[in-house]
Amino acid sequence: MSYISRDGPRAFGSLIPYEPTLGALVGCIKRGRNSDPGRRYLPPEEESESSAVFGSSERLGSCREDEARPGAGVPGGLESDVSKVRYKLRKFLLRRPTLQSLREKGYIKDQVFGCALAVLCERERSSVPRFVQQCIRAVEARGLEIDGLYRISGNLATIQKLRYKVDHDERLDLDDGRWEDVHVITGALKLFFRELPEPLFPFCYFRQFITAIKLQDQAQRSRCVRDLVRSLPAPNHDTLRLLIQHLCRVIEHGEQNRMSVQSVAIVFGPTLLRPETEETSMPMTMVFQNQVVELILQQCADIFPPH
Repeated sequence: MSYISRDGPRAFGSLIPYEPTLGALVGCIKRGRNSDPGRRYLPPEEESESSAVFGSSERLGSCREDEARPGAGVPGGLESDVSKVRYKLRKFLLRRPTLQSLREKGYIKDQVFGCALAVLCERERSSVPRFVQQCIRAVEARGLEIDGLYRISGNLATIQKLRYKVDHDERLDLDDGRWEDVHVITGALKLFFRELPEPLFPFCYFRQFITAIKLQDQAQRSRCVRDLVRSLPAPNHDTLRLLIQHLCRVIEHGEQNRMSVQSVAIVFGPTLLRPETEETSMPMTMVFQNQVVELILQQCADIFPPH
């Protein structure tokens, strides 16, 4: 057994044995004032042999740097092929059409359900979403005397099929036999309003409408609700006007469809007017939501005067 130390007697540290039968360094990392921290030590005769075969440590270091350099070791022809591929890929990416141009050409169609009302109206260049107009026309054409209009739910699977059709195909025909059940159309319309990211009465208006409906003076209460409705953003105001006028026509046929003002308000109150975060007194809040919609239905002619 032999011990290795190249730092002389003044160096301090521990001596670690070298086992020549293994043909490798078992270990020897010495740290001291005269030693290189972390340097590995070999027997003198093996170090000279390694220098002869591999060259000095400086030369080895330079080789490693060359290997780490991008493109090192790549033949000239292959490197030129790689450059060509990169150039063509960059050129292709720069020539890609923009998302807006694809939308304008109709290759990409944004969804209708779950889209912000202002964004949807701007995209369709209309003050009221096209789907809302189509549903209202279809319901009134089928007959406002149908029992439980907007109260009875349609087949959920069919409603989801209609939703998919609206989101993926601009050519919607509600006269198609698949949508013959009017409750499917009314269910899809209610779903559209429920899935708006912000309800028809924006979140910032919620507390104001609840405060207004709590006013004791009836004239003041009606006036405050009317002024709030008229201050809504244009897409919200125009869509609400079309919907409320339609629901008033539904109520006019209440003897046949059994839908009173209170029934319609219960159906649409929580859908059209809701808080941004759920409140602790939700049952009481829901009562006020229904009362706001009920008042707007009763005061429709005053709030939305004819043009």
